[in-house]
Amino acid sequence: MSGKKKEQGTVISQKQLAEGIYDMTIRTSLAKTTVPGQFICIYPKDRSTLLPRPISVCEVLGEDVLRIVYRVAGQGTKEFSSYAEGESIAVMGPIGNGFPLEEGKNKKVFLMGGGIGVPPILELSKALQTGKEKKQIILGYRNQDTFLVEDFAQYGTVYLATEDGSVGTKGNVLDAIRAQALEAEVIYACGPMPMLRAIKAYASQKGIPAYISLEEHMACGVGACLGCVVKTKEVDHHSHVRNARICTEGPVFEASQVEI
Repeated sequence: MSGKKKEQGTVISQKQLAEGIYDMTIRTSLAKTTVPGQFICIYPKDRSTLLPRPISVCEVLGEDVLRIVYRVAGQGTKEFSSYAEGESIAVMGPIGNGFPLEEGKNKKVFLMGGGIGVPPILELSKALQTGKEKKQIILGYRNQDTFLVEDFAQYGTVYLATEDGSVGTKGNVLDAIRAQALEAEVIYACGPMPMLRAIKAYASQKGIPAYISLEEHMACGVGACLGCVVKTKEVDHHSHVRNARICTEGPVFEASQVEI
């Protein structure tokens, strides 16, 4: 989390990828220090919207460009979706602890994303130093309104799951793994809590480490509101309780270390 700073960035481009899903590139010096799994906070211009919005980084495109892919979920993100090329944007970051890349180096891995947990897995897919054939990318969506699939295909083998069965395996990401009889030595995942709970159980059953990003519960993103506390296995040496703030101690945790 060191090196976090606030600055004015510039919107380079923005487009809609799917219903309610937007893809924005931002020129910002924060790109120099951002690693996979970290996020940035974006400040709405509307002063009635007090808190910044934490949004995970989808890609680092060179030394001064970040790409975010986000879902419009409320007033703040609705405002962001209206930004056009050249517009100024207030950003802070990079924030949080990212995915531990060394754990998956030269290993067979599952890179798993569900819903709006798909975007942060893209930079991880690029950065992880293991063979392309060892990167098994499993993405889960509600229906055929998918996004980023072609981007992922550059870095590994992509398997899809949809809730309605319109694309790929019918069901969730674990259903896709079972349908394809896939195996891995390490799991990295980001997505809704039911998906992460199931992955934690799967990893425990298989005896393999799973690094999960718990981003969905964040509010302020800077550790102030305590709205994203998760129970931990070990006692925190600062607070002396079994709690951790997702935005500061996380968002990535080894699954066995958190109660979800």
